[in-house]
Amino acid sequence: MLLCRVSAVSQNLYRWGRRSLRGGGLLHRALSFSSSRCHAVSSGDGSAQPAETGSSQGLYRDTVLLPRTDFPMKLTGQKLLKRELEIQQECGFADLYSWQRDRKAKKEFCLHDGPPYANGDPHVGHALNKILKDIRNRFEMLRGRQVHYIPGWDCHGLPIELKALGELGTSGLGPLQIRQKAREFAEGAIARQKSAFQRWGVMADWDQCYYTYDGAYEAAQLKVFQEMHSKGFIYQDYKPVFWSPSTRTALAEAELEYNPEHVSRSIYTMFPLSTLPPGIASEGLESVSVLVWTTQPWTIPANQAVCYMPNAKYSVVKRADSSQLLLVATECTASMAALLDTELESVGTSQLEGGICKHPTIPDKEVPLLPANHVTMAKGTGLVHTAPAHGMDDYSVASQFKLSVECMVDEDGKFTELAGPELQNLTVMTEGTDKVITMLKECGALVKEEKCVHSYPYDWRTKQPVVIRPSKQWFINTASLKDKAKEALQKVRVLPESARGSLLTMLDRRTYWCISRQRSWGVPIPVFYHKETGEALINKHTVTHIAQLFKEKGSDCWWELPVETLLPKEVLKKSKAGPVTDYVRGEDVLDIWFDSGASWAAVLEEETEGDTEEPESRLSWLPAQLRKPLVTETDSRADVYVEGKDQIGGWFQSSLLTSVAVRNKAPYKSLVVHGFAVNEKGDKMSKSLGNVVDPDTVINGGEDPSLPAYGVDVLRWWVAESNVFSEVQIGPAALNSARDSINKLRNTLKFLLGNLQGFDPRVQAVDPKEMHYIDQYMLHLLREYSIKVTDAYAEFDAGRAIRVLQGFIARELSSFYFSIIKDRLYCDPEDSLGRRSCQTVLEEILDGVTRSIAPILPHLAEEVYLHAPGHEEGETLFKSGWIKSSSVWRRPGLEEAVEGACAIRDSFLSSIPGKNAAQYDLSIAIEPGLLFELMESLQEKPSSTSSQLAELMMVARVNLCSVLPRDLPSDALLSSGTFLINLEGGVIREDSAYKIAAVPTSAARCPRCRRYTADSADCLCPRCQNAVSQAH
Repeated sequence: MLLCRVSAVSQNLYRWGRRSLRGGGLLHRALSFSSSRCHAVSSGDGSAQPAETGSSQGLYRDTVLLPRTDFPMKLTGQKLLKRELEIQQECGFADLYSWQRDRKAKKEFCLHDGPPYANGDPHVGHALNKILKDIRNRFEMLRGRQVHYIPGWDCHGLPIELKALGELGTSGLGPLQIRQKAREFAEGAIARQKSAFQRWGVMADWDQCYYTYDGAYEAAQLKVFQEMHSKGFIYQDYKPVFWSPSTRTALAEAELEYNPEHVSRSIYTMFPLSTLPPGIASEGLESVSVLVWTTQPWTIPANQAVCYMPNAKYSVVKRADSSQLLLVATECTASMAALLDTELESVGTSQLEGGICKHPTIPDKEVPLLPANHVTMAKGTGLVHTAPAHGMDDYSVASQFKLSVECMVDEDGKFTELAGPELQNLTVMTEGTDKVITMLKECGALVKEEKCVHSYPYDWRTKQPVVIRPSKQWFINTASLKDKAKEALQKVRVLPESARGSLLTMLDRRTYWCISRQRSWGVPIPVFYHKETGEALINKHTVTHIAQLFKEKGSDCWWELPVETLLPKEVLKKSKAGPVTDYVRGEDVLDIWFDSGASWAAVLEEETEGDTEEPESRLSWLPAQLRKPLVTETDSRADVYVEGKDQIGGWFQSSLLTSVAVRNKAPYKSLVVHGFAVNEKGDKMSKSLGNVVDPDTVINGGEDPSLPAYGVDVLRWWVAESNVFSEVQIGPAALNSARDSINKLRNTLKFLLGNLQGFDPRVQAVDPKEMHYIDQYMLHLLREYSIKVTDAYAEFDAGRAIRVLQGFIARELSSFYFSIIKDRLYCDPEDSLGRRSCQTVLEEILDGVTRSIAPILPHLAEEVYLHAPGHEEGETLFKSGWIKSSSVWRRPGLEEAVEGACAIRDSFLSSIPGKNAAQYDLSIAIEPGLLFELMESLQEKPSSTSSQLAELMMVARVNLCSVLPRDLPSDALLSSGTFLINLEGGVIREDSAYKIAAVPTSAARCPRCRRYTADSADCLCPRCQNAVSQAH
């Protein structure tokens, strides 16, 4: 069953030679007992049974030491829920975080909590994220580290504002009224979420959390803003931004959702050439029109140029059906002919520089042909309609060639009077588009219209399409931060590594970040504008003063206080500004991604240089033990950020950019990116589809009888067992599987607890050197298990920890160790060395397994700990540390002795398929050598029913010899094999052969232990005689 493992042994092994162990050697002599070990074990049933009632065997029933414990194998329904809550209360779950913050620790582990959004009820995505974090935090705390974990909430933003106001809208409400309603709504959502997180067993000080609407947090955020502004990373500009007409505010890339099924009315339209490029003019061609394609016809009135690809070939083609002359890219001629369903004859080629077009709908307006690198041949004509007010690439062309960036669209997404009377007040995406297409038809410029299904940006809150329009906004120049951010990211460990590419791609896509929002519920941008010139007043002096006010009074004071208080004389003087009456306060608030992206400064950072405040004063709302410096190092980075993959373009990135801008380093040492929770079919969960799994229903059950109360540990097991780096499926099958796995685990724990009844490891434990070799070997396997499970948790792989646990229980415990030691546990004298040896190991196993499951199943772990022996009253598992394995458990030669015996046993069992091993006497023949001497260490006498070798073989008697007897009976079952002994890392290698003969035993079955070691059927075996006499 078990493979030969390499064991490091001392040089004495060189001198083992062919001598026996009588004169010394590394392994102690086998413990000698005058009575046999009872097995009653077959290859199909590995358990000793109590004597039956109503027979001679029933006389001894009360003398068999069967497991006894009041630990329940199953808990269901209300009993389960009640017990979990009792465990939380009895074992001090609420105080655990503060306790571990107060204790001394050499190392600290910081998991910085990405703030969930305070706009709704707790959902299964929250459960996945919070439990995943808690598993790691509890593991780190158990192994002696001081955990730094302060839960937080993202409290500002439009979704909260919209939900808080409901159907009221903002009409008639001032900013302070809107903010009050939004704050109340956020507080309610926070309370519901916090209650759920506590019920899930998440370890934290729930009275000391961070909130982005807290004044001290906002002050720290403004200090980040000021630092970035002073370094030139934050600036104000008039440029195109994503604009949501449905919410009347600018949006950043992270606030967009792309709808792949969006349908646009795409058009091919002509721009007549008024000034022909030199090449066309020289060929004598006239009445040539440039053919362009666009999916946004409403932007045609704002056209300022037509762009072409530099160095590409362009052709003038004649339509066979109308003789019309069109200018298109040579590469696109064939596709255009197919689209227009006519032949296109090339009548000339040309370079386009110097060409000028007439605007199709605006008389007397001319637009140039200009080269641009963003033009491609993938779709369209190779010529791109360019409206600098409504496209990012278009704006770049305008900046290069000094074109006008005139906006004809207002905040509601309607044409302004600049678009002309025919278009004014029409919504650009609907009737405005209709009207522009009609105008193109009327002037003869429309060549073709078709529907185009493509990916298009939508407002992630309202699920409505956005437009691109220019407005005066505040931006972060991410292009200038990109290289530094990439460099910082190279020093960050990313799990899974594949997510690194997505992070880098997101950084490349983002040239600037619009951080201003035209709403009320948020952190005000601390800027003042000159009443006449509109010039912004913002500097270190103004921002520092506002930050101090926010810290003292909260950001409501931006609207509550007069401008004279916000901008006092001393600040104006330092700013070299005019009188306060010349200024008005700004009305924009910061993007919520900037709010949460600055959390490292508010929660992790020690005070910045030059600050006159007390250390950690920005965390003044926290108690002293939570305010102490994050780490003993100077970099104050979090060890890890753990969030869903949607944060690749969100919090991970905003945190990285702000930290790199201010500190030239990432705020995290590691990133863990997990997938989303989906239903069992792999579909995204949606209330409208009715496939949402509510974690509260998972725990407490539902009205439908098919929704049982699973309790919180099942939810936690589901998180741990899942492959969190992909989409995580949840549903009845996954939850039932988790429940069944926990019940199987409880069964193992119940067996361990039952066999430790009356055992006190503090006074009855056996020294490992005095133990049976199988027991010593089990401690060795337990040490290996503890190393594997520790490595799994350290790698953020709780799923691997579960697989290691289940493998250890199935292979090493249930199939191997338990099947061998049940007889010794049940039938040996209660206080015998053999039984106490076994109990000592069982207690170590119970302790190790319980601690190893504790990060995942804290309620079950503490429940077991309450039943386990050897603890002081009131002691809890989580205050007593991680798995306590010892290096002395790995003894030279031990593995080879036990695993050699196991190899022989496997050969024997395979020779008697379906038969009871306990009914056989086994002769083992091994030539003198290392293997013989190892087996001799397990059985001193040539023949024994009571040796450790007999116990391992699970037979009535073992005869150990160098050659098989010649007079074997005819019914003897013969088999053979080899076992490779590998010692000193391969220095000593010996491939030892063995032969075995299994003969049905002539002994009778003992009525008490059921082993075939008695002289007659109504007589106890010597071991049981001894045990019964001691019991009486």
